[in-house]
Amino acid sequence: MHLQIKRADIGHNTTLISNANADLKLGDVCLLIGNNGVGKTTLIKSVLHQIPLLAGEILINNKNVKNLSVQEIAKQIAIVFSKSVIPQHYTVEDLISLGKYIYYPFYFELKEEDRKEVSHIIDELQLTQYKHTLLKNLSDGNLQKAFIGRAITQNSPVIILDEPTTHLDEKNKVIILKTLRKLAKEQGRLILFSSHDWRLAKEFADKIWYVKDTQLYSGIVEDVLVQHKELTNASLFQISENFIAPGISAPPVYKEMLYSLLQKNFRKDLSSLHFEFQNSFWVISKDSLKHKCESFEEILNFLSNSH
Repeated sequence: MHLQIKRADIGHNTTLISNANADLKLGDVCLLIGNNGVGKTTLIKSVLHQIPLLAGEILINNKNVKNLSVQEIAKQIAIVFSKSVIPQHYTVEDLISLGKYIYYPFYFELKEEDRKEVSHIIDELQLTQYKHTLLKNLSDGNLQKAFIGRAITQNSPVIILDEPTTHLDEKNKVIILKTLRKLAKEQGRLILFSSHDWRLAKEFADKIWYVKDTQLYSGIVEDVLVQHKELTNASLFQISENFIAPGISAPPVYKEMLYSLLQKNFRKDLSSLHFEFQNSFWVISKDSLKHKCESFEEILNFLSNSH
């Protein structure tokens, strides 16, 4: 595991999150959700060791964060906060290039491959026309995309984003989240991002961390959602035209969650399978073979290993 929280009490003077246990591996995309004031930003700052834990430990790559220097943490974790200081007289290209300077002294010139990587990220984020625009002249949405670009350029294995989509319209929200998911899956980065919009989880996240009543609930997105009725709404998920779905017999919410899980994780034809939800477990059928699963995580593991 790359990021582990073990028996952690998280807070300033009083505990906001009690006895938290969770872990994420490289390649995971995790959404951190919860109401205002429950401790989401405090949790993020605890992972960065900007706020010490009241109890327990947080490990990055099997090393306790309290024993890492600021430089060591920066090499492991790139961070984007929702409110960032805007460097005066910097362009979009200048800001995104900054991610490289955790590896070089500031008087160094970037190498050619670094410049190409910066240009590629600018293109991916659809910021090409703003490449030489001063940050102070950008819209809030494009400014946020530029800060996210700097975090990506840092090439740290972990990227943590605090409310990254707050100022973005739907189009730019999708660009950002697709880019982050692609990074996780193609480059093996670990992405942890917080948001008030839990609906994003079904489209873009593998795991979810849900803070509620001083507890941290963690697991596969669909498993956590169905355990909390306030997080389920069967009308929110859209099925892609390119997805060849299996047969599913289940109540609407469970059917929606299964579509969510399968569409996110499998590009292959699943139409030969049939899923039936029976008394709190799933039966997966193909021809005369049947397999029983008790959770969405079990379904994911079964299909990944057998289909």
